Amino acid sequence: MVNRFLGLSLSVGALAFSPVVAFAEEDLIVTVGSGGANCLEDPHCINRLHPDVEMTTVAAPGQMIAFHTRNASDFNLDPAVTATDPRAAGPRASTVHPLAGPVRIKGAKRGDVLAVRIEKIDPGRFGYTEIGGIGFVSDKIKGPLRVAWRMNDDYAISDALPGVRIPNASFPGVVTVLPGKEEHAKILAREAALAATGAAVMGPLPVFASPAELCGENGAKANECLRTIPPREHGGNMDIRYIGEGATLYLPCQVDGCGLAIGDAHYAQGDGEVAGTAIEMDAIVTVSTRVIPRGGEKLTGPQFEGPARLLDIPSRRFYATTGFPFKPAGETPPDMTYLESPHAAELENLSKDISLAARNALLAMIDYISLTYGLTREQAYIVASVSVDLRIGQLVDTPNVGVTAILPVDIFVEE
Repeated sequence: MVNRFLGLSLSVGALAFSPVVAFAEEDLIVTVGSGGANCLEDPHCINRLHPDVEMTTVAAPGQMIAFHTRNASDFNLDPAVTATDPRAAGPRASTVHPLAGPVRIKGAKRGDVLAVRIEKIDPGRFGYTEIGGIGFVSDKIKGPLRVAWRMNDDYAISDALPGVRIPNASFPGVVTVLPGKEEHAKILAREAALAATGAAVMGPLPVFASPAELCGENGAKANECLRTIPPREHGGNMDIRYIGEGATLYLPCQVDGCGLAIGDAHYAQGDGEVAGTAIEMDAIVTVSTRVIPRGGEKLTGPQFEGPARLLDIPSRRFYATTGFPFKPAGETPPDMTYLESPHAAELENLSKDISLAARNALLAMIDYISLTYGLTREQAYIVASVSVDLRIGQLVDTPNVGVTAILPVDIFVEE
């Protein structure tokens, strides 16, 4: 297939990238991150995005880059470690997400496309999943519940979920380049306008921000650094489980050198990450890069390709529930409250509302897991977050669009 979308006469599967630079054998792998106890102590780690963030590492196109990534919360997950982290008393969301990088890619220019191939992911040995305030139905199932996982190269288990074994399907939740100056200004303005309506927006927060000299409380751009919670045109926290080993991600390079950063590794996740977290872990994510000259102007957001096996559910059998945009009269879906619609509360049926349909499919699946496998609704919510896929059935059968929630039943094993 020819990548005509980018205006280049070259194959998407074997792109004619910029020439691979020759380098000494000892320099074949560039290592990024893992210094210090947390992101603030690591000179090769950031948890905010801004065009002025310094690129602390350099790699040539084609060179292997090993990103030593920290878990999403940036706290030690080893149960043997009992030391208290002083940041734990502060706002927990302020430490999210620690990203290894950013890496300057030699020869890459603003306006190019950076192709990032996921070569290998080495998972950590400990992980966690918890019900958070940003969960998709956390207004219905509040928790609190935090599940600790033990992982190997094949599967994850937890004492809190006996009889559940989650197969390894590791991927990085965050892959990003640095935003350009024009793009950064546009993002700040549109997110501020959205926040002014009362909508949920993660605005700049300098507490525990890294790099501190730029984004911290006394930083030069303390109120301008972007949080890493939402994905944007330059990539970021996409949380797409299909971007695993063998996938290639295409990102628009918005600054010279691109500034590639990776983090938020997940051992496994359902399509939707519905509780707000997947199986969060430390990991080593090894990638290679290629540069597509002058392709970025037609790339309005991340795109990716990979082997079809990445689309499969990790199970020989499945069970599915369905959801449609129905609700009780007098109830406003929480994601619509900022719109202050005079009709949303009184209606029992919303037209073509895919979010409401997805909520209903998920809540039906949580009830199914709870009743069938003897778990609490909180435990079932955790299981859904790490294994259940929310998929669109159809978008055309007005007014009732449809969503399915798909459970891979082979995750339930006899103890």
